[in-house]
Amino acid sequence: MVAAARGGSSARTATKVAIPQLSWSQVRPAPIVLVSGTQGFLAERATRLLRDFLKAEDPSLEINDIQADSYAPGELITLASPSLFGEPRLIRVSNVEKCSDAFLLDALSYLEAPAEGAYVVLRHGGGVRGKKLLDAVRANKANAIEVVCAELKKDTDKFDFAAAEFKAAGKSIRPAALRAIVAAFSDDLAELAGACAQLIADSGSEVTEATVTRYYGGRVETNAFAVADAAIAGRYAEALVGLRHALASGADPVPIVAAFASKLRTMAKIQGGRGSSADLARQFGLAPWQVDRARRDLSGWTDEGLGRCLQVLADTDAGVKGEGRDPVYALERMVHTVAGRGRLPR
Repeated sequence: MVAAARGGSSARTATKVAIPQLSWSQVRPAPIVLVSGTQGFLAERATRLLRDFLKAEDPSLEINDIQADSYAPGELITLASPSLFGEPRLIRVSNVEKCSDAFLLDALSYLEAPAEGAYVVLRHGGGVRGKKLLDAVRANKANAIEVVCAELKKDTDKFDFAAAEFKAAGKSIRPAALRAIVAAFSDDLAELAGACAQLIADSGSEVTEATVTRYYGGRVETNAFAVADAAIAGRYAEALVGLRHALASGADPVPIVAAFASKLRTMAKIQGGRGSSADLARQFGLAPWQVDRARRDLSGWTDEGLGRCLQVLADTDAGVKGEGRDPVYALERMVHTVAGRGRLPR
């Protein structure tokens, strides 16, 4: 369902942004809808939500697509003009960040007098090309809105996204199961959404960790975070087997190092921290459960051991990115060191 706007707050200056800035799930009809940001999956979702909403309102909706980088002069005006029977029109414009001069001129002209009954979606994936058009759209408070689709970089954002998927479907999921599915698909938002959709469609009244393991056991067990968890807990043999399984399954060494980095750096932030889980979560941009997990992970660790592991982590990161001759050896050395809580292999 397309939600109503919840205000027009903006991080930019008022002179440049006079229009509402909404999240992808808040998209609503407007003569001009600017869908900005680098997160393509969320941008596609927002556009699809708008299409479905307009189609439900009037099944006669005409839908047309324009590519701004291969634009024919006059195309926008022609498609937006009312037909004989006055059907509503949805015009989806892609590649605005690569737009031609012809499109830029026509779009700026169109902004001055949008056609009645037409909805133009401008998809801009980032960059400076078309900035004049973006500024003009953001200043057009009478006709335009902006849907911001930024990358979900923090674990908390991905966790909230997945939780919202289950909530919207009216499906209950246990916290441990939610953490497992996010950890397994944290590198690809589209895959995470697809996994959530399958669990929602196929599972019973509540999704448990056992359900996630049954569906995605191989993915979860060989996941980089599972390897990191085993190593941090001191389970060296389990971590090494998981690492070799992951590599044999075609896993890239770089995301494996990134998983270790995420866990160890969170531990380093929490080490010596004072305050409640909620306080530390706000301070470091984490979820309270991440703080609790880091505190549990820190059991048996010393400052010196954690510091040595962070140094080995940096060396491993360089090693798997081309500075070392044997990335697999670098990974195994990292696993050994972390499992030994900072004791380097002989």
